[in-house]
Amino acid sequence: MERVMVSLGGSVLVPDEQDAVFLRQLAALVRQLSSEYSLILVCGGGRIARYYITQSRELGASRDQLDELGIEVTRLNARMLQLAVGSRASGGLPRTVEEAAKAVESGKVVVMGGTSPGHTTDAVSAMVAEAVGAKRIVNATSVDAAYTADPKAHRDAKRFATMTHQELYDLVNKGLHSAGPSDIFDRLGAEVAMRANIPLVIVQGRDLKELERAIRGEKVKGTLVVN
Repeated sequence: MERVMVSLGGSVLVPDEQDAVFLRQLAALVRQLSSEYSLILVCGGGRIARYYITQSRELGASRDQLDELGIEVTRLNARMLQLAVGSRASGGLPRTVEEAAKAVESGKVVVMGGTSPGHTTDAVSAMVAEAVGAKRIVNATSVDAAYTADPKAHRDAKRFATMTHQELYDLVNKGLHSAGPSDIFDRLGAEVAMRANIPLVIVQGRDLKELERAIRGEKVKGTLVVN
C-alpha cells in the first residue's frame, strides 16, 4: 500500500469548536482509508501548546524546555486521536523517527506527536515521510492553501494553487527556530521534503472531503508543492 504522511495541525484538531464531533468524523475517515493506504498521522500542539509555551517563557524557561512542553501537548493530542481511531491504530506513540518507521510495519495507522526539541511536528512529518518512503505529505492546516502572508491578517495575500519546493522554502525561511511557531509549514520540514523530493499538499484540515482528496492524491482546492 502507498504510504501517506499527514501532518495534522493542533489548530485543526482542537480549536475548541465541537472537537469531539470532528475527531469522531476524522477517525471514521482514517479507518476507511486505512484499508487502502498506510497512514502515518503526526499531531501538532496548537493553541494549547502555545499557551503553555507563552506562560513558561515568561517564567524564564529555556528554549529546549519550551519545546519539551509543546511536545508533551502534541502527544496528548495524538493520544486523543489514537483513542478515536480505535483498534485500527498501532499501539503506543512513537517518540522517534526510527520508532515511527518500525511502527509502520505493523500495517496499522501510526499516530504520534513531536519527537525532540528543535523539531516541529511539520519537520517530524517530513523526516518520517523520508524514512518510510511516503508518496506524499498532506499538511492539514487551519487555512485552505499556501499564501504569501497570513490571509486572515492580510487581505491582499496571494494564494498559490501550485508552487515548487524551493518557493515554499523561500516563503517559510524566516530565521532561527523558536518554540510555538504558527506558519503554513516549518522551514526544516520544507527543506527535508525538497531534499527527498516528496510532494506536499496543503489543505484546510477541517474540510474532510478536501483532506480525503489530498490523501488519495487527487486534485485539491489547496496547494500542491512539487519540484
